[in-house]
Amino acid sequence: MWVSTKAQYGLRALIEIARRDDAAVPLKDVAERQGISQHYLEQIASNLRRAGFIRSVRGAHGGYRLARPAADINAYDVVTAMEGSIAPVSCVENDHVCDNQNVCGTQDLWQRVDTALRDVLGGTTLADLIAESDRAQHARLVQIDTSYAGSLGR
Repeated sequence: MWVSTKAQYGLRALIEIARRDDAAVPLKDVAERQGISQHYLEQIASNLRRAGFIRSVRGAHGGYRLARPAADINAYDVVTAMEGSIAPVSCVENDHVCDNQNVCGTQDLWQRVDTALRDVLGGTTLADLIAESDRAQHARLVQIDTSYAGSLGR
């Protein structure tokens, strides 16, 4: 399975918006912080809005907000809203597609791959991704701090 930039950027944009709590976030800010073309991000935001993940706020302090809490939005829903199916092969989603169903030795493998993808993505919320990112950032800062303190003792 190949996850497109549309799904990757969609998740990154949602995380960026979620980090701002209830403040409306202009797409320009998201584009700059995430290094995404604003034009491309506008297309992605349109998809995210239609899928019910974000809502637009008009006015001088307008932008986008999450339509529901970060803990209620999982990566599976976002990826499938942006990509469609995430099945690794077509026969996993539709048994009637494969003419080799009776002789294929790999269908069970692809079914396990599909189940694992759904479990990992479905079990990961935006809130989880934000917490993981915060922990990783904290660990990097601690590492930099100890490296800097160690260089002072020389």
